Amino acid sequence: MYFNLSTRGSGGRRATSKEVAAEAGVSPATVSNAYNRPDQLSPALRERVFEVARRLGYAGPDPLGRGLRRRRTGAVGMLYTDRLSYAFADPAAVMFLEGVSQATEEAGLGLLLIPGGSLGDRDPEAVRGAAMDGLVIYCMAEDDPLVEAALDRRLPAVLVDQPERGDTPSVGIDDEGAARTAAEHLTRLGHRRFGVVSLKLTPNATGGFADSQRREYATYRSSRSRLKGYATAISGAGLSPGEMPVYECTENTPEDGRVAAEAILALHPRPTALLVMSDQLALGALEAARRRELSVPEGLSVVGFDDVPAAARAAPPLTTVWQPHAEKGVKAGRLLISQLRGEEASRTEVLPTRLVLRGSTVPPAELWSEGGWS
Repeated sequence: MYFNLSTRGSGGRRATSKEVAAEAGVSPATVSNAYNRPDQLSPALRERVFEVARRLGYAGPDPLGRGLRRRRTGAVGMLYTDRLSYAFADPAAVMFLEGVSQATEEAGLGLLLIPGGSLGDRDPEAVRGAAMDGLVIYCMAEDDPLVEAALDRRLPAVLVDQPERGDTPSVGIDDEGAARTAAEHLTRLGHRRFGVVSLKLTPNATGGFADSQRREYATYRSSRSRLKGYATAISGAGLSPGEMPVYECTENTPEDGRVAAEAILALHPRPTALLVMSDQLALGALEAARRRELSVPEGLSVVGFDDVPAAARAAPPLTTVWQPHAEKGVKAGRLLISQLRGEEASRTEVLPTRLVLRGSTVPPAELWSEGGWS
């Protein structure tokens, strides 16, 4: 007997599994098995159930209801500090997201993105109400209320580029050591006047020069650690890191990097080298130098951080710190999945970095003019 869809499953009402069972002459358990345990039915019986379901407009078990019964949603979350578009605009974040996605795909899980948005929009309920089985917490400020809301759910979690918290597994790099290596490269070249183009130090960044107190109490671990690494190298060269200007950006974009670099390059005496906390910001710094008709590297050396694909294509190619963004995402995803499976997960993963030397750094111009380099 044929039923028009207008008689069942229409008018905003879904046909039910009981209706399918009655029409097919089977039990509701048989309908459930057709979708959830196909090995329990013969192919012919399963196809008969599906044929009746199609006629009645039954689309199968409700995923939400099924997830509640199983106490699993089939998805994991990724909590990160910025607005949603940031996950697709920043090359480093894109590579990290690709790695997490690879791990979740291997496990047959979906991925739910949970952005932080602006400081005033940080609603912990967005985290508390998210349907997920676990989550990756990516590069959040230590005092961000969303982090507390996430950890309070007691779900399996992995921290990425965050301070360690209890027994929660973490993945990251040695930001301080990597930044120290970048600054030491410049001091060995003979640079003595530096400026820093910084990522956000706290979520309430408004942009501008950061004083010593703001630097000391930065709540983004990566930013604070990189500042410390720069300062250690500069102190090791017999210089005073407190005299080094630090311009804090509000966004990790080339435009913010340009604005920051222009402000630093307007200082007297002008720095001969810029330490920049990301390649995105460094690309903007190169543009600021061009606008001032300042040659890079002869008139200004620039070192970035991340080694995103655009770094090698820049003019000149950018000296930068390489870090394994995609691998970081894969490891974070797999650590989370291990927890979901009840397996033992390692507590801390510290991934390697290396300084990539390209064409944006040379000794300062005064050394060339003094004949100190050849």
